[in-house]
Amino acid sequence: MVDMISMPDDSTTAVDRALDAVLTRLAERAIPRGAAALALIRAASDATTGGKRFRPALVVAAFDAFDGDRGATPGLWDVAAAFELLHTAFVIHDDLIDRDIERRGVPNVGGTFRSRARSLGVADDGADRIGDAAAVLAGDILLYEAARLVAVADIAADQRVPLFGLLDDAVLVSAIGELADVEQAVVPGEPETTQLLSTAHDKTAVYSFCAPLAAGAVLAGADAGDRAVLMTVGADLGLAFQLVDDLIGTFGSEAQAGRDAGADLREAKRTPLISLARETSAWPQVSSALALAPTGPIAVRAAQRELHESGARDRLVALIGQTLASVRRRATELPTEPRALIERLATGIEGRIP
Repeated sequence: MVDMISMPDDSTTAVDRALDAVLTRLAERAIPRGAAALALIRAASDATTGGKRFRPALVVAAFDAFDGDRGATPGLWDVAAAFELLHTAFVIHDDLIDRDIERRGVPNVGGTFRSRARSLGVADDGADRIGDAAAVLAGDILLYEAARLVAVADIAADQRVPLFGLLDDAVLVSAIGELADVEQAVVPGEPETTQLLSTAHDKTAVYSFCAPLAAGAVLAGADAGDRAVLMTVGADLGLAFQLVDDLIGTFGSEAQAGRDAGADLREAKRTPLISLARETSAWPQVSSALALAPTGPIAVRAAQRELHESGARDRLVALIGQTLASVRRRATELPTEPRALIERLATGIEGRIP
């Protein structure tokens, strides 16, 4: 994955320190409540490790771009850490929804608690129930902790309400997008391309781009007009990012995707790419190839070839280009440094296209 944005080491350390304070506090509170409580907090803590800290980096980058004063805003790191906790909570719940028990080859919260249950003599059905319950609860705890960090952050009083508004949007829109994604996967009939694009936006754009960028701007004292522009460009950045993820899930390498190449084809996911292929005259050939894709790598490569030859991949790449062109046009309304930040993000998203 192209490194679109990263924090300097001192900023990463400050965000990690804020996260460690949350997780240490939770562990200390869990210890008197027994082994299961402590195991739950440890599993939630493990889920926060190893991430790229992309969303906290956006908070800090936007804060710096709008010339925020770090010395006068000690709560910056708590707010940035809140977006990492939000992301981790969503990941835990997403794995549960997708019935995954591993993430990047390592047991996730559900997988960890399944193993723990079996070690206590629980049969498979009971272990599955415990694993699912642990995933729900660990995600819930981290969602609350994200809100608590914003509530207690050392920031100006007039900044707290707009920050909670951003957090509220991030949670609500992401939940709506996740539900739409599940419904589109299982409800009979084929969803329209516009519906799939709306879902792609809702799952990613607000919590991964709009809210972190706007949060950094709020903390820096940016005016409402600039924050509104950030929300608009963040929506398009998030859509473009998710569409590139769809390309990676279909055409990307194992290293790019962090899982088997062509995993979206193996799982028969209904993505905008597939919907665009359905609109072409080549759909009968594509459909036949997609039906065989779950059977193995040779069938995956055949499906990739049919999708490419149908023109669907080129149409999706063109749509990504149009979306990022809109980002760049709107970003001209921003001051120089925030505009440069948006350009870096747009260029980074383009660099991820497989």
